Amino acid sequence: MAKVIVSGSIAYDRIMDFAGLFAEHFVPEKLHSINLSFQVESLSVQFGGTAGNIAYNLALLGEEPEIIATAGNDFDTYRSHLVLAGINPISIKTLEQVTTATAFILTDKADNQIAAFHQGAGGTAYDTPVETEGRSLAIIAPGCVPDMQTLPAHYRKHGFRYLYDPAQQIPTLSADMLKDGISGAHVLFGSDYEFELIKQKTGWTQEEMLEKVPTIVVTYGAKGSDIITADGTMHVEACPAQALVDPTGAGDAYRAGYIKGMIKNFPAESCARLASVVAAYVVENYGTQTHRFTVEDAKARYKKTYGLELSL
Repeated sequence: MAKVIVSGSIAYDRIMDFAGLFAEHFVPEKLHSINLSFQVESLSVQFGGTAGNIAYNLALLGEEPEIIATAGNDFDTYRSHLVLAGINPISIKTLEQVTTATAFILTDKADNQIAAFHQGAGGTAYDTPVETEGRSLAIIAPGCVPDMQTLPAHYRKHGFRYLYDPAQQIPTLSADMLKDGISGAHVLFGSDYEFELIKQKTGWTQEEMLEKVPTIVVTYGAKGSDIITADGTMHVEACPAQALVDPTGAGDAYRAGYIKGMIKNFPAESCARLASVVAAYVVENYGTQTHRFTVEDAKARYKKTYGLELSL
């Protein structure tokens, strides 16, 4: 069991499903003046946030996540959930005067999503030294911007491996913040859309980015992922989901699986395959932390999907 530092958001997710397609309701010549309301079929309040989701999956994989995040005065229920999931919430700071962050997520039948995020307590800087001694590595996931700004330098100062995943915070982070977070990271994560945003905002080409970070992982949902290094690009097929229930949180689960592979010193291709296996469990369930699997389950599914044995 390895300790993994997971910084990002702790949030309550309010997940809604729209039975149609968003694209059918946008008028191209009226995009400057959008006024839409979608009738949703279901509403569910779930435990979420990038740090919470990644930590939950790391715990299922037998690791010991340490969450670096700030929650609010309504955190007690979430705290109990984490304890039951085998995660020690002691590193999570709580503020009594504000509520925990909340994500509002609307998904259409093609798994396109529109989301809004209220930071609440999560917008307050952690402002406590993060201990790296005895920890294996860290991931900086989207969350409090001040934390995303200070943690890269903190990890570089201590010669500590970290993975960088700006995702939903790309629009908020300045170009200089993005460049600093990427520079010195061990792995940069992003969906294909997010990767294009990163290139656009930093002004860096893929080749220039690889001078700052040795590995770039670009995900394409059900179409798999690309592992990009100075040696070229390797495509990894996705693990098929048995049912497409809800994609929310699949990206965070992917990161947890990839981290598990890194802890086991797997090559990048095996890390990505394991990541996809973990992500599939999330897609098959409603909510980001409602699924369950054992390490043996993950090994069996990996073998069934990719025809290879995996030592976890």
